[in-house]
Amino acid sequence: MSTQTGVLVPVKSFTEAKVRLAPALDQSARAALARHMAAVVVAAAAPLPVAVVCDHDDVAEWARSLGAEVFWRPERGLNGAVADGLERYGARGFERVIVAHADLPLADHLGWVGEFDGVTLVPDRRDDGTNVICVPTGVGFRFSYGAASFRRHVAEAERLELSYRVVREERLGWDVDTPADLELPAALVPRT
Repeated sequence: MSTQTGVLVPVKSFTEAKVRLAPALDQSARAALARHMAAVVVAAAAPLPVAVVCDHDDVAEWARSLGAEVFWRPERGLNGAVADGLERYGARGFERVIVAHADLPLADHLGWVGEFDGVTLVPDRRDDGTNVICVPTGVGFRFSYGAASFRRHVAEAERLELSYRVVREERLGWDVDTPADLELPAALVPRT
């Protein structure tokens, strides 16, 4: 594993997170779930350097309490904030950056994602979103999150003529966006 790989975890305000879960969870429960999932993702980044990209004081304070660096990016939106974080790591000499979204309750051991010189894409289980991506710094990669981002990110790697790999990994492919996503398959539930 390269020591020149950093991890970015974009995190929005916990009180505003996961509004599509409102039919199943009240605001307090959604905030607690969002905080828990984000903590799982930050922990999964170890031992790599990790920065939480955010624009809310409560998230920044929470990130620092976990030992994560904070990249403060107000009013940049997800794509802009992630691009800024990639550039910031690149300016420090990092060779690649893993971007892992904060709604992955089963995330563990993210380091392997950075063990490829090109672009690594880990789509959601529907092959629609991009739950985790690793890109080299300094290549001008344009992020394009939202519906169908996985296909756009593959197209971006091709546009830049970067080698890429797609890894469909069950645990990283399970994100939580809708009430149905709260029911984890028995095979993926961690044993205690």
